[in-house]
Amino acid sequence: MRRSERKRELPDLGILSSRTLFSLQKELYSRLAELGHARVRPRHGAVLAYLDVEGSRASDLAAQSGQHKQVIGTLVDELVTLGYVERRPDPADRRAKLVVPTDLGRDHMVKSDAVLVEMEAEHAREVGEEAYAEFKRVFKLVAERQTATK
Repeated sequence: MRRSERKRELPDLGILSSRTLFSLQKELYSRLAELGHARVRPRHGAVLAYLDVEGSRASDLAAQSGQHKQVIGTLVDELVTLGYVERRPDPADRRAKLVVPTDLGRDHMVKSDAVLVEMEAEHAREVGEEAYAEFKRVFKLVAERQTATK
């Protein structure tokens, strides 16, 4: 059996997770575009998916998303230009800045959460509620193990 055939028939964790991520992003951002957020791209998820409504430090966003702080800085710059976030002084440390969602950013966050709830409900209906709950439980364990500092 050729490697490409084997990877199609018996995909490894890398292939399964990348297929899932790219397909999920495509559907999510397509739905978000229909809901008024056509200028946001999947790469912006490294900020918006982890951003607290009260604001987050760029270093925290980098740690949570697994991206370098410089990448997060570039994404924040883009989101500032698009009107989704702003930088404010951190009240806990005036030397630090917080990335804070604007009204547009909060609208995106709420709609994104709602779309993801819908998508997960669709998967649960398709494969069964119990099977989907078990999949999420196991996938969370695998993700935690894979991302643990070694």
